[in-house]
Parts: sequence; C-alpha cells; structure tokens
Amino acid sequence: MSKKNKEESKGGTAVAEPKTQNKPDAAKKPPRHLPRWKVLLHNDDKNARDFVVKSIVELTPLDEQEATIRMDEADKTGVALLLTTHKERAELYKDQFESKGLTVTIEPDEE
Repeated sequence: MSKKNKEESKGGTAVAEPKTQNKPDAAKKPPRHLPRWKVLLHNDDKNARDFVVKSIVELTPLDEQEATIRMDEADKTGVALLLTTHKERAELYKDQFESKGLTVTIEPDEE
C-alpha cells in the first residue's frame, strides 16, 4: 500500500507531491569541447635520459617506448610534443614536470 493510500485509510489528508518540470530537449545546449593545449618537453643538459623517460612514463599516459621517442626528439630538436589536453590538465602536467626539474611549456593547440 502506498503512503498516500495509507494516509487515506487512516482518515488523514493525502498530500500530492509537486511535479518536477523537465526542460524541453530543444533548450539543452550540446556540451562544448574545451580548447586543446600542447604540453611541450624542452631539452636540457642537466637531466639524465633515463630520468626523463621515467618521469614521462610516471606523469603521463605514455608508455616507455613513446616516452623514449619524445625524449629523443627533444634531445635532437630542442623540443618535443608530449601530449595535447585541456588547459587545466596541461597546467598540471607543467607543474608536475617542473617539480622534477624538467622544463615543460604549454601553448594553445591551433588545430
């Protein structure tokens, strides 16, 4: 027996619950994609190659093989794209790499 029916059987007053109005689907806006930001690793002469690869694997979703490729690129050209993500996460990556003594910058992805 529902609460409403119990109240009625006791002689009490039934209370109708307010209806919630759903917004029409047409009023919903599709989710916007966050702007993408590049996380760039810069070459330096103070960190060992193994430490750089280990740090990339630890801090990003990249595996050891991909981390080695990125580290080699930074070593040869001066900079390598680690990954692309939204701004807040890019800032977090930058802070995490800097806390390990590695140089990482972020910039908007213009694609």
